[in-house]
Amino acid sequence: MKTPSDASKIGVIKSRILLVDDHPFTRMGMRHFINSHPDMTVCGEAGDPREVMEILAETPTDLILCDLNLPGKGGLELIKDIRALHPQIPVLVLSMHDEPQFAPRVLRAGARGYLMKSEKIDSVTRAIREVLKGKIVVSERMSSLILEIFAGKQTQESAIPEARLSDREMEVLCLMGSALGTREIARRLSISMKTVEAHRANMKQKLGLVSSQELVRYAVCWVEESGRAQSQAVPVAVASA
Repeated sequence: MKTPSDASKIGVIKSRILLVDDHPFTRMGMRHFINSHPDMTVCGEAGDPREVMEILAETPTDLILCDLNLPGKGGLELIKDIRALHPQIPVLVLSMHDEPQFAPRVLRAGARGYLMKSEKIDSVTRAIREVLKGKIVVSERMSSLILEIFAGKQTQESAIPEARLSDREMEVLCLMGSALGTREIARRLSISMKTVEAHRANMKQKLGLVSSQELVRYAVCWVEESGRAQSQAVPVAVASA
């Protein structure tokens, strides 16, 4: 059996991975984790969508390991941009948000997989390698939900009320549930306060809520519930593309 050092001596080609997360300490841990494998290497790090696109324009990249909580346009819009400008580079999302709420949006945006940050290290390693092979990675729980939706047993909207919201409205909901006010949400997403208020009004209508207070309570409860679901995350399963 070849050890990592043996592999490096015989010239194993390493997959080049770009790390995208707005927390430097998180990126540092991810960098050490990725570089500890003989078949992977970190080719760059970015903390926001602008940095990602600058790196991709200059640095050969085989896979992007990306968080969703990013300043500016956010992770979902970044994935759409990558799909449009660099369709050959797969994106694997590693996020704290509850998978059933965001995995369908992430896959529709063009990513090749979704993992929660509570996953075991071995699951992350396996997922990276499977996405590099051209496969799609989701958890067993998400696979079951997708099958039920395709089988017509339930719609995504009935299974997940937040599915009625747009991608941007979901980002606003997450930030509201994290106790951010309108001004801070506008700054975080690089949009106007008026736009934030418009999103809030649309969200109330789509979720059947009457007042802004109800919407705030809904957002806080949703974030708390997502946090509990994260602590109960199950191992990933891989499905062929």
